[in-house]
This record gives sequence, C-alpha cells and structure tokens, in this order.
Amino acid sequence: MKKYVLSFLFVAFFFSCNKNKVVASAQTDALIRETVNTLLNNWHKAASEANYESYFGKMDSVSVFIGTDATENWTKKEFEAYSKPHFDKGRAWNFKVLERNLYINNSKDFAWFDENLNTKRGTFRGSGVLEKKANKWKIKHYVLSVPIPNEDMSEVIKITKKNDSLFRSRFK
Repeated sequence: MKKYVLSFLFVAFFFSCNKNKVVASAQTDALIRETVNTLLNNWHKAASEANYESYFGKMDSVSVFIGTDATENWTKKEFEAYSKPHFDKGRAWNFKVLERNLYINNSKDFAWFDENLNTKRGTFRGSGVLEKKANKWKIKHYVLSVPIPNEDMSEVIKITKKNDSLFRSRFK
C-alpha cells in the first residue's frame, strides 16, 4: 500500500511541476511579446521623431535593412549613411503599425514578425527578425515592401519593366 501512495504522490508531483512550466512559458511568451512589440513601436517612433541614436540603437551591429527598391539591400552602416541626411533634416519617415504578427522560437532568443504599416505613400509591409543576446533584443533583419494587389500586378510590371531590366542585367 505504501508503494502505491508513494507512486501516486510522485505522479501528482510530476504533473504539478509540468503545469507550472506551461504557465511560466506562457508568461515568458507574453513578456517577450510585450518587450518586442514595445521595441518595434519605439523604433518606428524614433524614425518619426528623427531620433537617429534611438532608431539605430535598436538595430544589431550586423543588421540588414532591405528597402522597397531592388538595389536597397543595406548593412547597418550603409543604411545609416543613407538615412543620416533625412534624420539631420528632422524628418525621417513616419510608419504607423496597422497590425503585427509576432512569432517566438522555442529557445526564446529569436523572434520574427510581419506588419502592415500606414505611411504617407499608402500601406507598406514590414517583416523582420530579432535576436536576444546578453538579455537585450536587437533587430537583425528588416524588409520593407509594398504589397501589390494581384489584379494590379500586370500594370505594375509594365511600369517597372525598364528599371527591372536594368537591375537584372547586373546578374548576367
């Protein structure tokens, strides 16, 4: 009988510990989501305020920024050089998040997202990757794009054909 009671207690203890892990994991995910969302919101806000230090301080030293033009595949240093004159004039860009989807890996040290943005030129889309190192989240990769409705694609192809041809000629 004593053996059964000990077995029951062990099983009950095991399941209670497992339940705590699930709750802790959910709390951790919620905290990560809040932290990453705040970082990204503040990143966009820093651009709208032309706060160069705050904006680029949220990007990792080896981060990449891919813009809407096919030639815009910049290292952080290249993107800083491109952006500095805009920030110095006191008017960078102002992106307002319409919606964002955020994902977290099992190790809780990488997050990736996609977002729809309201800009002065219309709806843009952003997507990116963040990494947590030394207990701090940094943007590693960001892609800015313009979503094109499928029914408008043939018109866009006509408009961009010349520049697209010039771009692709680099790879022949």
